[in-house]
Amino acid sequence: MLGFVVKRVLSAIPVLFMVAVIVFMVLRLSPGDPAVMIAGPNATTEQLQDLRESMGLNRPLLEQLFLWLGDIARGDFGVSLVSGKAVTELVLDRLGPTIALSLTTILLAVAVALPLGVIAAWQQGRWLDRLVMAGSVLGFSVPVFIIGYVMILIFARYLGWFPVQGYKPLSEGIGAFASRLVLPTVALSFPYIALIARIVRTNVIEVMGEDYIRTARAKGQTERGVMTGHALRNAAVPIVTIIGVSITMLISGVVVTESVFNIPGLGRLVLEAVLARDYTVIQAVILLFSTIYVFINLAVDLLYGFFDPRIRY
Repeated sequence: MLGFVVKRVLSAIPVLFMVAVIVFMVLRLSPGDPAVMIAGPNATTEQLQDLRESMGLNRPLLEQLFLWLGDIARGDFGVSLVSGKAVTELVLDRLGPTIALSLTTILLAVAVALPLGVIAAWQQGRWLDRLVMAGSVLGFSVPVFIIGYVMILIFARYLGWFPVQGYKPLSEGIGAFASRLVLPTVALSFPYIALIARIVRTNVIEVMGEDYIRTARAKGQTERGVMTGHALRNAAVPIVTIIGVSITMLISGVVVTESVFNIPGLGRLVLEAVLARDYTVIQAVILLFSTIYVFINLAVDLLYGFFDPRIRY
């Protein structure tokens, strides 16, 4: 297992390097000039040249790339071209709301989807199975922003149970923290509950038809014991895969949800940076998201080896 872990970790290093290079080059080669965005349309040619020189934008691309990679290796992501603040400070200020929303969403999705998928598999072909599958199709078909606006209209505007928008950190009290996360968490979790429940159902049904399941039943094990001790464990690899995919999909979902519910997280920061052509902030946040994506896939690979020892070799 140790050799399997080391091999997977080392394979992630060149992937991260290539991600950094691609992020840098795509942003630099895309249309638009950050100097014009900062200086405004009335700036003179001399002012634009001075601004580009101060930001290092007049240097060759390769030189800019290697300087940026060297700064990243030292933990320096530069300074925002718009606000003048350190990018690391901006990211850390927005990191809390995004982590809170992502964690509560994936925990809720897994906690609801796993039993729903198992129940649907257990009741295959019956009304409960059809109800779960119909709900999964609906949940995966409706966009997150529509679910969010509907929930705001019903539970915040009409019923007044929750605040309409905003975010409060946990340090200001668990009540304020939870009340502002309920609606965005539920709205964002809908498609992931639908996706995970569907995959769990399919794989549990497939496993329940295996010979070792019939052997376990013949030995007198209860249905609960067969399901938890045999079916779920042997269906774990595809289930872990879809949970990992769901976590990576949260990156795009968080951007939309934070905009709908006015949450000052990394998703909002990316949108603001893109509109302002703030290269340094965009690079840092996209690189952070990409790094999280790579490490989630790495964690999924390692879990494969844990659940199925044959994958290690």
